Amino acid sequence: DFYEENWVQKLGRRLKEEPLIPIGCAVTVWALMGATKSIRRGDSYKAQQMFRMRLYGQAFTIVAMLAGSFYYNSDRILRKQYHELKEAQKKVEKRDAWIRELEARDKEERDWREKIAKVTEKREEEARERREREEVVRKEGGPLRRAVQEVRRKLE
Repeated sequence: DFYEENWVQKLGRRLKEEPLIPIGCAVTVWALMGATKSIRRGDSYKAQQMFRMRLYGQAFTIVAMLAGSFYYNSDRILRKQYHELKEAQKKVEKRDAWIRELEARDKEERDWREKIAKVTEKREEEARERREREEVVRKEGGPLRRAVQEVRRKLE
């Protein structure tokens, strides 16, 4: 996408959009290097010319920056709006993902509670049946007592 670029792509795009700024910077650096060489050689006339050239290069660079700023202002505004929309979209996607995660956790918790409820209900049913059997055994005296009672009845 045009708006999603790395720093190398951005540098290339900026050089294509505003080629006068790097040219002005290059002229300024060239003038400073020439002035340094002239001073070392002792040529003050050439050094003065190079310092003036440096001044012109810096002025040219500043004018190029201002002109580019006015010229590409609408593009920068659109780019800023695009980035704000992308950030808003990412926030919405992140929020939606979080909501989906919470819903999944909630469903998992409900499933566990249902399983626990079923197991608890089954244990309560088993305990109730056990109590009923114990009650019957207590009332009737158990299987041994029943067997003894049956033998007595047959003997009588």
